[in-house]
Amino acid sequence: MKAIIIGGGIAGLASALALTRRGWQVEVLERAPEFTEAGAGLSLWPNALRALDALAVGGPVRGRATLAGQAGIRDAAGRWLSRSDTAELERRYGPVAMIHRADLLAVLLAAVPGQALRPGITVTGVRPDGTVLHSGGQSQADLVVGADGVRSVTRRSVWPDAPAPRYAGYTSWRLVTTPVPVTETSESWGRGERFGYARLPDGRIYCYATANAPQGAGDGGLAGLARRFGGWHDPIPALLAAAQPGAVLHHDLYELPPLKTYTSGRVVLAGDAAHAMTPNLGQGACQALEDAVVLGDVMASGAGLAGYDRQRRPRTQMITRRSRRLGAAAQWASPAAVQLRDAALRLLPPASVTRSLAPVLDWAA
Repeated sequence: MKAIIIGGGIAGLASALALTRRGWQVEVLERAPEFTEAGAGLSLWPNALRALDALAVGGPVRGRATLAGQAGIRDAAGRWLSRSDTAELERRYGPVAMIHRADLLAVLLAAVPGQALRPGITVTGVRPDGTVLHSGGQSQADLVVGADGVRSVTRRSVWPDAPAPRYAGYTSWRLVTTPVPVTETSESWGRGERFGYARLPDGRIYCYATANAPQGAGDGGLAGLARRFGGWHDPIPALLAAAQPGAVLHHDLYELPPLKTYTSGRVVLAGDAAHAMTPNLGQGACQALEDAVVLGDVMASGAGLAGYDRQRRPRTQMITRRSRRLGAAAQWASPAAVQLRDAALRLLPPASVTRSLAPVLDWAA
């Protein structure tokens, strides 16, 4: 049986690995000239680590990651709004790890047979019968996995009436600094703005920030971030001072309105192509890894794509909704709303936060 995977990112390579392990012949089409990842840091929650274990790459990934329990949420002045019970979270669900996206991609890439990888191929169309039209000609497969991101060609081809990705109302920046002595993972909330940071295994710090902005608004780069966040609590000014201007990645944030199905004929969607979500729960890549495990399982068990849709669509759409609601509150800008939000967070017991994560983190392969 042959599968064509469209997209060579985390979702695509994990899907290729899952199917290869089940005896499928796999071909991964990637439009870039090489398989690389230009992103920054990535949190791997316990559900993602279980998915990686199911793909038999959990060990190598842990070897490139660092444990990074979330310390909690502060305000712009550094006062704690909510503290996390990291020990209870780990006892209940398992550890949380932080890794550079390029390192995760490297592990997945090494596990997929080299002959399956076809970089420099641009897909122009997909048909439900398993036909893929691309810059190298035309290919046919028993299964086509559209793992080609939020602007998926696969989705536009096979689901032409599907809704377009929806702008979340806020934009984001990501960067990795030179090593800075930071030991905790933390996120700070202001008025329509957030800044978070986490340590990577080599001592560098992954930073991310969000701000309410019109879609397509200009990017002020590192200087703009310094103007916006330079007066926030330590170590945020030091982190911005340790960054290089060329290291800043700027993207507007989108989510995909719910699709009625993730499958059509021989075609299935995975990762952002199926359920692009805001990053507020840190679950985008985690859900893509789950997708891959479930896809391999259902194709091996005989449940087929209908089984994949039954398992993945309700879960991923639930997480998308949760992430949207969390992001909406985190991005409140009204002084009265922010004061109310911050007061409510201070009253929230850490145990209730840990329990609330169960629907997201309880997943098992």
